[in-house]
Amino acid sequence: MGRRVFLTGVTGFLGNNLARALTERGNQVVALVRGKPDPRVWEGLDVEQICGDLGDAEVIDRAVASCEAVIHSAALIHVGWTRLEESLRVNRDGTAVVAAAALRHGRRMVHVATVNTLPRHVGRATAPAVHEETPLTPANDQVPCAYVVSKRASVAEVERRLDRGLDAVLVHPGFMLGPWDWKPSSGRMILELGKRYVPGCPTGGCSVCDVRDVSEAIVSALDHGGRGRHYILAGENWSYRRLWTELARRQRRLRPIFPVGPLIRVGVAAYGRFQARRVGQETELNSAALKLTSHRMWYDSRRAEQELGYTRRELAQTLDEATHWVRSHF
Repeated sequence: MGRRVFLTGVTGFLGNNLARALTERGNQVVALVRGKPDPRVWEGLDVEQICGDLGDAEVIDRAVASCEAVIHSAALIHVGWTRLEESLRVNRDGTAVVAAAALRHGRRMVHVATVNTLPRHVGRATAPAVHEETPLTPANDQVPCAYVVSKRASVAEVERRLDRGLDAVLVHPGFMLGPWDWKPSSGRMILELGKRYVPGCPTGGCSVCDVRDVSEAIVSALDHGGRGRHYILAGENWSYRRLWTELARRQRRLRPIFPVGPLIRVGVAAYGRFQARRVGQETELNSAALKLTSHRMWYDSRRAEQELGYTRRELAQTLDEATHWVRSHF
């Protein structure tokens, strides 16, 4: 039987796919929206819209009270050294508002974190991937950019309410690709690789997964996730060189031929600083983003597979469909 689910971030990549996964199972989605997004965002969706943002505690409280469960997927994603206060307001303080309402009304909550709040993969490429119990150390810590710091703070807001009785599950998606990427988010990688030949690629890697599979697992977490339990929802652990080669091939572009090592990163970061001064704000091309993509973000999803029934479709299918969707809409 369906239920009413309060969902934040519905206009984002994951949130939009979550809304579709929920409604396909007969649930009524009550979505928090700040304005009027592109009408195409709602294509095929029957969603009750509540106007407000993550700072509107009264609006969120009423919405949570009217629902039976909560999924908090909204976030500000800025991988850089600036916009920390803004990121904290959205990611930390917004999560606190949602979690407080869920606790007050006794609603189960799934909080969408990210693998960037966990340790990163270090050592040999053949070393075991990171799992939920991998200890965080100075050697395997993440780049302390605005996104990492603020998302870790959001996790802390949920965890500190567990002792007060909050019924919450925390999920950590990997690098998602797939349809309904309206802004686009990860789809920008597909677009950039399709616009022009990109000869160099980052030296790190990511855990590539399908946003639809992640959405299914998050919906499953509402019923089957352990209270206070963390679940990694990742995928195939690929180098960026392999991923960019596959995405370039699907767009009839040549594959990258050299890694963007430390010396090149210094030059690119300098160019990014020049661009930031020119436009008056930090761009996506900055030293934090360059450093992050030099790391291996490789993860193990066995806990989610065993406890949430998390399954992953063939990655070739995901890459085919994500490339087709992004190119056909942009």
